[in-house]
Amino acid sequence: MSTTANPTALTRTLRLPSLVLFGLAYLTPLIVLGIFGVIASETGGASASAYLVALIAMLFTANSYGRMAKAYPVAGSAYTYVRRTIDGRVGFLVGWAIMLDYLFLPMVIWLIGGAYLQAQFPAVPMPIWIIGFIVITSVLNVIGIKVADRTNLVLMSFQILVIGFFVALSLAHVAGEDGGAGLVSATPFVGIDAGFAGIAGGAAIAAYSFLGFDAVTTLTEETVDPRRTVPKAIMLVALIGGGIFVLVAYVTQLVHPGGTFDSPDTAAFDIAVTIGGNFFGAVFLAALVIAQFTSGLAAQAAGSRLLYAMGRDGVLPRRIFGVLNPRFRTPVLSIGAIAVVGLIAIFMDVATSTSFINFGAFVAFIMVNVAVVVYWARERRSGGAHNVFLYVVAPIIGALVIAYLLTRLDIHAILLGSSWLVIGVVVLAIITRGFRRQPPELGVDAANDAAEDSIS
Repeated sequence: MSTTANPTALTRTLRLPSLVLFGLAYLTPLIVLGIFGVIASETGGASASAYLVALIAMLFTANSYGRMAKAYPVAGSAYTYVRRTIDGRVGFLVGWAIMLDYLFLPMVIWLIGGAYLQAQFPAVPMPIWIIGFIVITSVLNVIGIKVADRTNLVLMSFQILVIGFFVALSLAHVAGEDGGAGLVSATPFVGIDAGFAGIAGGAAIAAYSFLGFDAVTTLTEETVDPRRTVPKAIMLVALIGGGIFVLVAYVTQLVHPGGTFDSPDTAAFDIAVTIGGNFFGAVFLAALVIAQFTSGLAAQAAGSRLLYAMGRDGVLPRRIFGVLNPRFRTPVLSIGAIAVVGLIAIFMDVATSTSFINFGAFVAFIMVNVAVVVYWARERRSGGAHNVFLYVVAPIIGALVIAYLLTRLDIHAILLGSSWLVIGVVVLAIITRGFRRQPPELGVDAANDAAEDSIS
């Protein structure tokens, strides 16, 4: 095999533990506490059920991502899978929709991190914190995915440690108040005044926490043996992350049953002080900020790979987005583009910036599930045989569940997301000359050959 470096090829260095770590960093396990009050309020105190419903929905969709990652082991995620199986124009619109997630999620992460720090150190202007987040994460991602990988390991270790202390202190607090019997309760699942609609609405919000498992697929071309490694990583990230979310929501809801709080946005911080005093409250706050940094690092890396895939295909300007830096072998200009988008956080608030991210993710999830069924039908016509449950039944269930969760989003999210899709249709019409031709693309075989040329 050639050892000559290919200027359009990413370097395969990541193995299963690194991919799982990347996905968990993107999920940011501590975010379950950051938005606990919001979900508990929405569900009437049944936050554990909301996360359980979201986990089940994500597992069906994670299966579909795994099927597609095995069939098409190249960067691009949902955009690549849909255009390869259904149609290039549909794939473009899916890629356009998911850009809401990949482009703007880092901005939201940096904004939330800046808000935490600004609240703690009000003398320092918010833009300073935001720019600091952007500069540090961008430099780490430019230097290379292996450096970002090592940084993730250190920061994730601290994050998991804090979660462990939070769970232990919560259990000790409940046992001290209600005895050992208080540790086993259905209340975190059924709530005080919970209903199905409220739990479904909470699950739609909780889905924010699961957006990391699909990000794993954007690193396919930097993964060793991706046909085996990526599907395993996807399922492990969803299972481990979902298990953490359900457990933490359960014990936190034991400490504070119901969904009434003085301030839902800071409910978890108040609970941290209750169970561990002011010192643990300070540690918890520090962990939240570090979690935002870790998540931002992973989100920017994933977003830059999506832009790189679309640039390499010629859907976005190839000279800007479809090139790698010859020294670092990373998509520097794509990383920089996400950094520039992140600067918008200086002029926005958290509520506005997060209102339409899930719309794009849900559209992508639905279409990946559909793509698996289309792939199965095409393979069946050509004589191929695949498991009917994994390739038909599970994807259909996944698509239906995600479609329902999409209807539970805030109306502003639906309107903003739909507007973004309309803009995408206009762009598509321009680049395809009235939808008469397919958007430009780089074939799967060529992409694989380019990636393999970088293996020494």
